[in-house]
Parts: sequence; C-alpha cells; structure tokens
Amino acid sequence: MSDDAKTPCFTGRRKFLKGTAAASAAAAVGPWVVSPRALASSGEINVLMWSDYLPPGFIKAFKEKTGITINYTGIGSNEEIINKMKATKGRGVDICSPTNMRSPQWIELGLLQPFDYGKIPDIGNVNPAMLRVGDEEWNFDGKGSHWLPHIWGTEGVAWRTDLWTPPRAGEIPSYGDIWQDDVAGKTMMRPHSGMLGAGLYLETIDKLEPGSMKNAYNDEETMRKVWTVVTDFCVANKDQVKLFWNDADSQKNGFLNDGVLVGQTWDGPPITMMNNGDPVQYRAPVEGSLAWVDGMSLSAGAENMEEVYAFLEFCYEPEPAGKSIDGGGDEAWGGHGYNSAVLGADKFASAAYAKTFASVYPGESLANLWPWPKEPQWYADVRTEFRNKFVNA
Repeated sequence: MSDDAKTPCFTGRRKFLKGTAAASAAAAVGPWVVSPRALASSGEINVLMWSDYLPPGFIKAFKEKTGITINYTGIGSNEEIINKMKATKGRGVDICSPTNMRSPQWIELGLLQPFDYGKIPDIGNVNPAMLRVGDEEWNFDGKGSHWLPHIWGTEGVAWRTDLWTPPRAGEIPSYGDIWQDDVAGKTMMRPHSGMLGAGLYLETIDKLEPGSMKNAYNDEETMRKVWTVVTDFCVANKDQVKLFWNDADSQKNGFLNDGVLVGQTWDGPPITMMNNGDPVQYRAPVEGSLAWVDGMSLSAGAENMEEVYAFLEFCYEPEPAGKSIDGGGDEAWGGHGYNSAVLGADKFASAAYAKTFASVYPGESLANLWPWPKEPQWYADVRTEFRNKFVNA
C-alpha cells in the first residue's frame, strides 16, 4: 500500500470524525460506566507510557471507579519502550504504548500478545480509521490486533510569541526557521525528528529533490544518500541548536527556562503552555506537521489481565478521554494537550479546545499533514547512525 493508505487516520481531524456521528451518539456521555468486573478489582496495572499521557485526574478517577492502582512509568521515545521491554522480556509491564508506524520493529520480538475485542465493551467508541491501523499493520501472524489507538498528535514548530515571530504571512512557520541567523543558538529539537524536519526544509530550497525524505524509507541505499545530505547540513549548522529535548518537560523548560526562541516540538507540551497563558505558540509548518498515533499494546508478560481490560474500558469512555486533553475546565485534572482517538471525547475537553485546535492547524494544515511512514528496523538503525554523527559533531 501507499504511505497514505497505510495511515488512513492522518487525513485530518475532520475526516477522523466524518461519517462517525452515529457511533459518537451511541457513546456513553453521562456518568462513566465501568463493568462489575472492574469494580470488583482492587489490584494494580503496570503501564509503560509516554510521560504526559495519563494526567493526575485520570489516574485518580480510574482508582475511584475501579479500585485499581496505576503504576505509571513515563517514557520519552519508542526506543526506550522497546529497550525496556527487551530488557525484561515484557515482565513487570502490562500495557506499553508504541507509535503506529513502529510495527515492523515489534513483529519479530515476541513481546506482545493480541487483544480480545470481546473484553472491551466500548471498542465502538474508537475512531474506526485508527482502529484499522491495528487490525491491518499490527495483526501479527493473523492472531489479531496487537495495538489499539490511544492519542494522536503532530510534531511541528513552536516559538516564544513575545520574543520572535515567523516571517511568513499569517505567521506560518517553517522547519527552516530553526536554521536562520536571527535565532542562532536559541533553537531546540529532538535529534532524529529535527533532522527529518531539516530534510523537508532542504526539499523546499532545492538541496534535495521533492519527496526525498519519504523515498528514504524505500531502501537503505536511497536512505544513506538522502540522509548524508541532511546530516552534512545539520552538522555544519549545529551551532544553531541550544537544546536537544527528549520528553515533554524538556520542551517546556526549553521555552520557559533555557532561552529557546523557536523549536521543532510535539504539539502537546506547547499547547499545554498556551492553555496556561504562557507566551508560546505551536503551529503546523508550511512543509506539513509530522503526524502520528500512539497506541496501547498488551505485553506478552502481562500478569494483571482483568485490570488491563478495565483500564482499556476506562480509556475509551469519552468523558475521561476528553477531560484528559486539557482538563475539561478542571485545572486540577491536568491534561496532555494532544488529541484523543475516542469519538466524542472533544465534547468533554474545555470550551477553548476548538479555538486552540484552529490556531495550531490553520487553513489547509490538516490536509497537509506529513504522516510518519511505516518504519522498518534497518531504517531505525541507519537513522541512529546519522543521528549520532549530528549529536556528537
């Protein structure tokens, strides 16, 4: 299949929801419904998940409704998830959270087991286009989906609104803004995705052929040719970069405490800062924001199966899913600032959610998303090689 066909959920939030009104209407919108099985449990669940995905309010509400304690280990990269799972052979972890395009890196590991949809009564609340990603790309050995969608978002450009402004009309940023003289030594990025953004910028200034960064996923020879150009550019301009971030908190600290003016970031951390009134703006760049869906996978070493399915049931209720976006107006709840895979979740986000969404994805931004292509292990290995050359230069 084409890259777009492999990730049908990336055609934009409007298409995520188009045609799903009936399913959304059928979703529970009143008091949270939790099965007697879950209410009877007083156990624990061990969750290995991105560091800002389970706000305090979610953890507390889940405990109050089910009696189950979430033991939450936060991570900052897919590599960290894989390495932790390999180190323990999945023992001590019930749920982990790979990103959608990483299925080729998991299929041979034997660290996951398929889900039983029959034990998730509100599976119908899940965006069907995203659910198909698990059914089609994570259906290992025909045993069923080993991945369920949870949270989706993008990586683009954010900046300090009181100290810098994108030069384009409408304040539409570019990945290339990070490499300009006026912000020298005051930018940040995650190394491997910042290099991808640099490559997309190089396509626009004829240093790479259009489509080169996507074609690099086709074979190693093509990748090495393309990424050599990207790496040479990044190494030559490394003085631009003040900070290499690795998680949500380091992005926030970069803007608030470390003197960063502009950076390539996830959408969630700067959106959270925007909602807090900080002088920060996130926006999809002209080249297209990098789009992904983070999911939930069941560890082959999972020991708390009843708790796992109670957790999934709660994750897919629209109210806790929606309140987890930005607190739903309850500051104490907390929020991750991303978007939910649950139909109708947006109704339980705060009234400002739609306004913020329009601000970060103006105009044709949703039609211009750049989906991360499905990533084989050879690609990840070679990318790490180039990434290390840049970081260690």
